[in-house]
Amino acid sequence: MALYDRDFAQSVPREDNTSLSLSRVEFLKKTYQLLGASMLTAALGAYLTMPFAHAVYEARWLIFGAELLVLFFGLGMSRGKPGLNLFMLFLFTFLTGVSLVPLFASLIGMGKGAVIGNAFLMTSVLFGALSLFAINSKTDFSSWGKPLFITMIVIFVASLINIFILKSPMMHVFITAGILLLFGIFTIYDTQNIANGAYESPVDAAVSLYIDFLNMFTAILQLLGLWGDD
Repeated sequence: MALYDRDFAQSVPREDNTSLSLSRVEFLKKTYQLLGASMLTAALGAYLTMPFAHAVYEARWLIFGAELLVLFFGLGMSRGKPGLNLFMLFLFTFLTGVSLVPLFASLIGMGKGAVIGNAFLMTSVLFGALSLFAINSKTDFSSWGKPLFITMIVIFVASLINIFILKSPMMHVFITAGILLLFGIFTIYDTQNIANGAYESPVDAAVSLYIDFLNMFTAILQLLGLWGDD
């Protein structure tokens, strides 16, 4: 999953989080409300299309392309346009829910349906802990953007090489663990930037956090699904 609206060219000044303004607190509140609504929308997308898992699998690249189209163009063009940006946010999250259906169906088919709930619970606890750490930490993480972006590109390239050339299950495990670690750190980076006022709209902030959560969730889901298998 790609990144959204992160400016790696400049750092965001670090503020004292013990004295966050009321407007900043309200911004954070709206951001997390939208994040919660986004998760519900993704769950709805998965629920409605689960009976058509095979068709979703066959159209997986088309769905992924639609996700990228909405992420880069839909959300970009609707930025600063109330109503339209919300529509694009929920369209994007709905599509991500649909794209998870083949993975869900595979786990359910192997008798590992409970893994889905466990993975979501683990991701929620980890995400919440990292967010609280970012908000209360006195360390400035605003300069971590470029190293994180470079790491993401390396992992993405390694993933493509493994998918099309190496096809190594062990490499897949290492890459998935790397994705979990990378987006865990991205959660800290993005949360602190949101607390420091780096985003103009709660919608933009919610998209960034949703992408972090989604990647962590899918990584944990795959690791739990592979646990005990060859």
